[in-house]
Amino acid sequence: MIKHIFGPVPSRRLGISLGIDIVPFKTCSLDCIYCECGPTTQLAIKEEIFIEPDIIMEQLSRVLEHHDRIDHLTFSGSGEPTLHKGLGDIIRRIKKITHIPVAVLTNGTLLYRREIRNNLMEADIVLPSLDAVSPQVFQKINQPHAELDIQQIISGLIAFSKEYKGEIRLEVFIVGGINDSPEELEKLHHTILAIDPQRVQLNSLDRPPAYDNVEPVPYDLLEKITNQWQDLPVEIIKRIKQRREITSFSRNLENSILNTINRRPLMIEDLEQLTGKKRVELFKYIDILEKEKKIKSKIIDNNIFYSPTP
Repeated sequence: MIKHIFGPVPSRRLGISLGIDIVPFKTCSLDCIYCECGPTTQLAIKEEIFIEPDIIMEQLSRVLEHHDRIDHLTFSGSGEPTLHKGLGDIIRRIKKITHIPVAVLTNGTLLYRREIRNNLMEADIVLPSLDAVSPQVFQKINQPHAELDIQQIISGLIAFSKEYKGEIRLEVFIVGGINDSPEELEKLHHTILAIDPQRVQLNSLDRPPAYDNVEPVPYDLLEKITNQWQDLPVEIIKRIKQRREITSFSRNLENSILNTINRRPLMIEDLEQLTGKKRVELFKYIDILEKEKKIKSKIIDNNIFYSPTP
């Protein structure tokens, strides 16, 4: 039975991603109010061997036999993967059996520990998060383990960035009324400059959160932040739900995308060539068309295609 490997699934951030889940459900160092997996049931910062690496490797090897192209093997799931004491060992063993890039989704809270940073050194992409700099905002949005300190976390992110040779994509989740003030955003900006990631990915709520009263922010605020942070490599990953969220919305572009996809399934690269638009712009329209069930994403011959909905 394959319990710890899931997918592959189409991922906007990582292409065709095969997930590796190595910690028990909702075992995490944070209890983020916006988490789509629900409240954290086991708030932890102690590393453990939750699942034997041999079990992970045996299941992964079996799944890889049936998939000839995957863009990334992604440590993710419903908990914090760096809590697994054997993460570094598992990554090293994966590197011996496949050339598929390894990505790790992490909240970044434990990177102040050298052993945690060492466990991630052979990953190809690390995607940590940072939602706040002020201690009170950090407490409100991330509800951390009692022993975690935000300045210590930031120091860990900076240290990791200096040591790590792969790509860092830092996610910042914006929650309305909590970390969207000009003061907190300026603190985030200053701190991210010190971390110096290869990408900064802005996100906001578009799925049911773990707790009530979590507010999304309008898309134009994310665009405003992007414009204010022009000295950072910022991109927006929040899904668009309404046409009015798109600045300078173009009905012609929407119709062009829909008409083209209706003729035959296309990849995002195809749409870039046909429309002359960048994928970040195209995804805004794709979000709307998917929400309206006019198109759908589907893996065909190990590529992500967009096709008409029957």
